[in-house]
Amino acid sequence: MPDLAFESSLHARGLHWIAGVDEAGRGPLAGPVAAAAVILPRGYSCKGLDDSKKTSPANRERIFKILTENPEIIWATAMASCEEIDHLNILRATHLAMRRAVGALRQTPD
Repeated sequence: MPDLAFESSLHARGLHWIAGVDEAGRGPLAGPVAAAAVILPRGYSCKGLDDSKKTSPANRERIFKILTENPEIIWATAMASCEEIDHLNILRATHLAMRRAVGALRQTPD
């Protein structure tokens, strides 16, 4: 399971809406880059929620369904196009996709 020490320190400082963000698609030579942002309820736990590369496709689908069907979980996804990658470079395009995902959350993170 992920270590939530960083998030706990932010909660201790009075911050409530803490978003996590990650990307997918930086490795391939072609295609867009995708990012997702999520705000989990404090103390939330989901068996098997860890690095997606460490679990089976079936378990990823199970966890996806749990997360996306829970109204307490705030999440959004976004993309940066191939053209944006070519124009900006992969790192900046990844950051763009991440900013878009965070901006698409229905709750602004602290």
